[in-house]
Amino acid sequence: MISVSLCMIVKNEERVLARCLDSFAPLVDEIVIVDTGSTDGTKAVAARYTDKIYDFSWIGDFAAARNFAFSKTSCDYIYSADADEMIDEENAKLFLALKEVMDPQVEMVQMWYVNRHDLRTTDNFEKDLRPKLFKRLRSFVWIDPVHESVRLDPLVFDSDIEILHMPENSHSGRDFKIFVNRLRAGDKLSAKLMHMYATELFLAGTDSDFYEAAPHFENRIYDASCDEDGRMEAYCVLARAARLKGEVNAFFKWCLKNISIRPCAEICCELGHYYFDAKDYEEASVWFINAHHETEAILKADAAGKEPVSMLAACYEKMAGEHPEMKEAFLKMAVSYKAMLNEMKNLVSS
Repeated sequence: MISVSLCMIVKNEERVLARCLDSFAPLVDEIVIVDTGSTDGTKAVAARYTDKIYDFSWIGDFAAARNFAFSKTSCDYIYSADADEMIDEENAKLFLALKEVMDPQVEMVQMWYVNRHDLRTTDNFEKDLRPKLFKRLRSFVWIDPVHESVRLDPLVFDSDIEILHMPENSHSGRDFKIFVNRLRAGDKLSAKLMHMYATELFLAGTDSDFYEAAPHFENRIYDASCDEDGRMEAYCVLARAARLKGEVNAFFKWCLKNISIRPCAEICCELGHYYFDAKDYEEASVWFINAHHETEAILKADAAGKEPVSMLAACYEKMAGEHPEMKEAFLKMAVSYKAMLNEMKNLVSS
């Protein structure tokens, strides 16, 4: 049987930490907790489960904190957990079974990460596979019978284990602060991080978050290293910021740049919202239909799903009030889209 270290970085998590540790403590052989500056009772809660509690001065870098935490572990494998995670009884049994049969050549195990829909910030899926269990010391192995080379890609096992992500609130404000501070300091964020920034804006951003982000995404467009996908994401952020500010010329400029390359559901929704706010419900419905039926989302999955369906129901209700001669037909369409929306919501909750 392999041994497993539960490894966590925490800050002000006293409300959820015990829930997490109660579920994982029976499954692991060591618990390592790194505190990045709690001012509540987090460390007191942690002390009920382990004496391996370390302080790490927060420098606005989660990778640095996790690397420090990993350096304090001693077991064969490391399970990297967040305080708002937990594992239920059924999946705990799968976790223990995995420990019994784990092939020591496996260097990484992916588990299903099950998200709370209402508090997602970067995840478009209700559940997705994520690397969660890592071999602490990696062995390098020569491969190929001729022109041999060292295997660099990790051996990954996709398990059936589900980890429940159950935050009490959104962490988007914390993430936006890190993004903006790095960009203001002149750091160049990777394409991956800029994609995460744009996704988080569309899932959880406020108007002011979009205003603050817009200059950074406009700079990205003119960066020679920015590819077409990066520009498409930037156009979405800039169009939303311009619409919220009421900057009509800029709004249509960014929308048209997107449409001239590859129309996406997010831009179609932006145009739909623009015309809906202008009380041109017929034109709004055209763009929401395009969002739902003709295009794909690149940042927010709901931009091709629940968002346009909900707005189409609203458009047809408005059109029913404006056109008495077509009232029955429009209301029928509204009812149809409401039923579709309820069906989508039921699929999420089931």
